[in-house]
Amino acid sequence: MAGLNVSIAFFFLVVGVCQALRWLSKRLLSPGAYGCLARELAGSLQLCMSCLELRMLAEIGLWGGGFGPDVVLTLLFLVFAVHGASFDGASANPTISLQEFLLLESNLAATAAKLLAQAAGTGLGWAVTKLYWSWELTHLHLIQNLIASECSSSIHTSLHHAAFVEGTCSFVLHLVLLKLQQSHLMYQVPALAAIVTFLTYTAGPFTGAFFNPALATAATFYCSGSSFWDYVQVYWLGPLAGMFAALLLYQGNIPRLFQRNLFYSQKSKYKIPKTRVVAHGEGDEPCWKRKGEKSNSEPRA
Repeated sequence: MAGLNVSIAFFFLVVGVCQALRWLSKRLLSPGAYGCLARELAGSLQLCMSCLELRMLAEIGLWGGGFGPDVVLTLLFLVFAVHGASFDGASANPTISLQEFLLLESNLAATAAKLLAQAAGTGLGWAVTKLYWSWELTHLHLIQNLIASECSSSIHTSLHHAAFVEGTCSFVLHLVLLKLQQSHLMYQVPALAAIVTFLTYTAGPFTGAFFNPALATAATFYCSGSSFWDYVQVYWLGPLAGMFAALLLYQGNIPRLFQRNLFYSQKSKYKIPKTRVVAHGEGDEPCWKRKGEKSNSEPRA
C-alpha cells in the first residue's frame, strides 16, 4: 500500500501546484488572458497528470499493488470531484470548448486560444508525469518505466465499435453538462464525478474511456497496435460526433450553423425564448471581443 500512498500524495501535490498557478496567473494576467489561457492550461495540466497516474494504478496496481478496482474507481471519483471544485470554470476538454463555440458562447479567437492552452497543458502534464515516474519512488513506477516502451493500444475492440463507445461516452457527458449548466456547483461536481466514474467503469475495457481528445492524445497515441488514423477516428472523431449528437438532442439545432429548430417547435409564437443564465467569476471577460460586442463569459461544468 506504500505505492498507493505515494500516488495519493502526488494527487494532492498536483492539485496544490495547479491551484497556486491559477492564483498567481489571476493576479498577474488580465481577466481575458486568465480565462482563455492560464485557466485552461492549469486545468489541462492537472487533469492530464492525475489521469496518467490513475491509469498507471489501474493497469499495474491491480496485480502489482495488491488492491482491487474498487480502490481505483473510488480514487477516480474523488479526483474528479476535486477537479470539478478547483477548475474555476475551465473545461480542459476540446469538445466542451467547441460546444461553447457552437452555442455562440465563445468566439473563434477565444476558442482557438483555449484549444492551444489545453494542448500545451496536456503536453506539459505528460512530460512532467514521465519525469516523476523516472524517479521510481515506488515499485509501481519502476514497473511502469520498464513497460513504458512496450505500451500497447488502448483499443481492445473493433475500430467502429471503439469509435461508437467513445462517441457514446461523449454524448452522455455532454448531455449531462447541458442539463446541469444552470445548477449549483454543489450539485454539478458530484454528479459529473459520478458520471465520469460510471463511464470509465463501463467503457474502460474497450477504449480506456477517455472521451477527451487532448487527454487521449497524451495517454495513448504513442503506443503501438493502432495507426494514427485509427486513434483519430476513435479518440477525436468519436467524441466530436457524440458532442454534436448531444447538442442536437438538447437544443434541437446548432446555433452557430443554423437557427431552425429541427426537433422542437414553439407552443406559441408569442412565447418568450428561453435564455441561459450566465454566472461568471469576478472579473471574467472574453479573450478577444469584436467591436461593439458585449462581454459574455459562461460557466464550465
